[in-house]
Amino acid sequence: MSSTFSSLGVPEPLVVCLHKLGIAEPYPVQSATLPDALRGEDLFVQAPTGSGKTLAFAIPLVARIAGAKRRSPRALVLAPTRELAAQITDAIRPLARETHLRVTSFYGGTGYRTQLAALAHGVDVAVGCPGRLTDLLDRGVLDLSGVEVVVVDEADRMADMGFLPAVRRVLREVRVEHHQTMLFSATLTREVDRLVRDHQVRPRRHLLEQPSDAVGSRTHEFWRAKREERTSLTVALVAMHSSSIVFCRTKHGADRLARQIGQAGLRAVAIHGDRSQGQRDRALAQFRDGRADVLVGTDVASRGLHIEGVECVVHFDRPSDAETYLHRSGRTGRAGTSGRVVSLVCPDEERESRRLVAGLGIDARLSSPPDLPEPGHRVGRPVDGPSTSERHMRTGTRREAAETRVVRGGTAHAGKPKRAKDRRGGQPAGSGSRLQSSSHRHSARAS
Repeated sequence: MSSTFSSLGVPEPLVVCLHKLGIAEPYPVQSATLPDALRGEDLFVQAPTGSGKTLAFAIPLVARIAGAKRRSPRALVLAPTRELAAQITDAIRPLARETHLRVTSFYGGTGYRTQLAALAHGVDVAVGCPGRLTDLLDRGVLDLSGVEVVVVDEADRMADMGFLPAVRRVLREVRVEHHQTMLFSATLTREVDRLVRDHQVRPRRHLLEQPSDAVGSRTHEFWRAKREERTSLTVALVAMHSSSIVFCRTKHGADRLARQIGQAGLRAVAIHGDRSQGQRDRALAQFRDGRADVLVGTDVASRGLHIEGVECVVHFDRPSDAETYLHRSGRTGRAGTSGRVVSLVCPDEERESRRLVAGLGIDARLSSPPDLPEPGHRVGRPVDGPSTSERHMRTGTRREAAETRVVRGGTAHAGKPKRAKDRRGGQPAGSGSRLQSSSHRHSARAS
């Protein structure tokens, strides 16, 4: 028998709020963790991206501190990147509004004025990156002594980015003796395990099966490609999908590829560490609402970003390791939906790619690229962009035209049509065909 938010102990006002947001049933990670979290237990949760973990900590966080307000924060959420901090803030805000709590995000790349004004007015839930939070602590304007709930999200990414000293500094500022600490991580590394031992008291551990969930319901394709062929292959590939994310190794490479995709008639935006926060926010907004077809980024875009409906992920440059591959690929095929992941493999990278495939257990072989339709007739959208319905209509028209041009061995092969999805991002309503490749689809439970 499937659980409901009410049966898990979620307060009724929050259940009503979730229903208003179109969230009627909990994901597995929420069903597993909410009873412990709502009792105030410390938690360590190992779960892949796209599993629904943000609400798994947002719900108990809001439920615990609902009530009397104070000027200083009563809950703290730490995130490794600005985009993830902003996304968490957006997820918590409707729940907080229902209980009259004030939520503010704190991260670099933006001015101090708005954040200082929020602290002066009063903040109940602070969501931030370790660097900006330690800066505010050093300035003496942030008081974390009254924090009752602490969440460390993407703890393994914090370790990868060298943020753990700052994380520990922030956690030492929490003075409430019996505060609750919830740690979420996609992997359990030595550094994360040390964080668990040092900052949690008899934590309840919930480990979601990482390998199968990480691979997810996605096709994984590895195409041989000379370096000079990668751009044309990428343009032709992303033109077949209504939304794609392409990963590059360098910031300059991401900017250059975004320009080249744009010159082919597609609307592309770039995101990386050299872009200002305003530029990064605008790029993400354009991609989310359909004014951009393609998001080109470095690995800053591989963690934490939840963008529904991403059909395809392209590894333009080879990921540095298996973990990076999983996090990049996790931008598509999220929470039960299907997705396509294509890696472009240069001749000198074939051995490493085979090792990657073997280590991940992916049923895929290195193969030549399939015949792709030329995107010559695709026209970029105006800056204002079409409505969602117009976007789907135009996508379908482009694909119908492309179907007559994709020919292999005398047989026409249709591109994959856009399929309707339920409003919670569930499994697509129907099945569709893809270009023939050597990789196979893996089934995995939504998490």
